[in-house]
Amino acid sequence: MSGPGLGKKLLKGVKVYIHEKGKSNASVTHLDIESPDITRIIKENEITFVKGKSGGIFIALKKPMIKRAERLIKK
Repeated sequence: MSGPGLGKKLLKGVKVYIHEKGKSNASVTHLDIESPDITRIIKENEITFVKGKSGGIFIALKKPMIKRAERLIKK
């Protein structure tokens, strides 16, 4: 994990849960990452790509998501 750095914006208030299959309507066990900022970048039902990396994960953004993320950074 590389931590803070130039060009990185820390998202505060991010909640991460392991959501267990069969509980709270989960059909498979998965991770829920919840944040108002993330929902401004990745809209409901949009699909993206996630890859594991040293110390965490990398979430790829498609062009419309990148535009929304860049607008959020400028605020």
